[in-house]
Amino acid sequence: MQTPTTRRDLLKAGSAGFGYLALAGLTTQEALAARKASTADAYQNPLAARQPHFPAKVKRVIFMFMQGGPTQWETFDYSKELEKSHGKSAKASYNGRNFSGTVLGPRHKFKPSGKSGLMLSSVFPHLAQHADDMCLLNGMHTDSPAHPTATIQLHTGSFTFVRPSMGSWVVYGLGTEAQDLPGFVTINPLGRLGGAQNYGSAFLPAMYQGTRVGTSGNAIANIKNPYPTAKAQREHLNLVQSLNQKQLDDAKVHSELEGVIESYELAFRMQAAVPRVMDISKEPENVRQAYGITGGSTRDFGTQCLMARRMAEAGVRFIEVTKGGWDQHNSLTSRVKSNATAIDKPIAALISDLKQRGMWNDTLIVWGGEFGRTPLGQNKDGRRHNNRGYSMWLAGGGVKGGMRHGMTDPVSGAAVEGKVHLHDLHATILHLLGLDHTKLTYKHAGRDFRLTDVYGNVVKEILA
Repeated sequence: MQTPTTRRDLLKAGSAGFGYLALAGLTTQEALAARKASTADAYQNPLAARQPHFPAKVKRVIFMFMQGGPTQWETFDYSKELEKSHGKSAKASYNGRNFSGTVLGPRHKFKPSGKSGLMLSSVFPHLAQHADDMCLLNGMHTDSPAHPTATIQLHTGSFTFVRPSMGSWVVYGLGTEAQDLPGFVTINPLGRLGGAQNYGSAFLPAMYQGTRVGTSGNAIANIKNPYPTAKAQREHLNLVQSLNQKQLDDAKVHSELEGVIESYELAFRMQAAVPRVMDISKEPENVRQAYGITGGSTRDFGTQCLMARRMAEAGVRFIEVTKGGWDQHNSLTSRVKSNATAIDKPIAALISDLKQRGMWNDTLIVWGGEFGRTPLGQNKDGRRHNNRGYSMWLAGGGVKGGMRHGMTDPVSGAAVEGKVHLHDLHATILHLLGLDHTKLTYKHAGRDFRLTDVYGNVVKEILA
């Protein structure tokens, strides 16, 4: 796939280049129209919506990152064998180390849900109402049992080298329908365990990196207009951009500076669009209550989910929401219940909201953490890290609902059926967006790179 045309190409076309910036007093839309008119077809907005490789099942992704390694045995992987083996002594090998311990049965009951009878933990009573929409991936596995490296691999496909994040690849391939908003937004990202690398663009042009958004105060930092009028700010920005362009001309190649130029223009447009999209106070009271943002433990994640729906509706291509605190080596019974309560109602509300607004069939929800937990107990009421077998789930357009795919062994904890590696998951997500993961490439350091490296197979068994 070819890199989108840059502003340097605009100048090569012999146009007035940034001359349109001198048109002080124009609205943002008028300035953009003037630029396009002056350059004819020579300039292609690198964030403009583009055609996929083949007809897509979905237009957007909402990724729910559960940081800490959620236990599958108390959430989405029902095992009668684990239940029967509770309290028995067993030996298992995890990540090259041999352990002897006691099998810890599920700390919460599972119930058949929906017409499909999908087995879900009792800690998700609201989500159980949407069981027939969920596709459980119980045979997930990844390469690292350590939080920092596993988190980075989940987001970028690799933890050995700095690579673009999944959201950056998606926007690079498809652009965005929201020209006044970022194509990739991450809400309340965790500052540790990979930090900005989890939503960075690495060697892709900087305009494809994720934009951090908060749920309180100034949602996006440094976006408020300090000038008395938009005209005054436009004049100031014109001068700054002309200096940036001169430096870019001298440097010939400078992807970071190109990203700065693009981001300044996007930020100027965002000043009007962001307050409108982020203002959830104007949502009807029944919607706010459904998401659980009126108070209690659901407030934070419910706010994230409602913001995600508003962004998706506005055309943002890839949205990530986050819930930390799943690293449960002890107090597992109570902490799983607490974490599940915080996300259960908001996720159910998001699914219902997307359906009501006609967005369900072209939205993909991805839920999961960096790895899972062992069948053997730890500290009487906890579980160790387990990257050899764990659970994630998908829901929305293009995937089969009410389905369980794969399973993990209730003693060793390893995926034994329907095995899905992270590379396979990434390939499948791109496939649902209409992108061939082997063709979505970017030339860097002399070779073509892609999200799935040289691996990955689309999990065809789960496709609707």
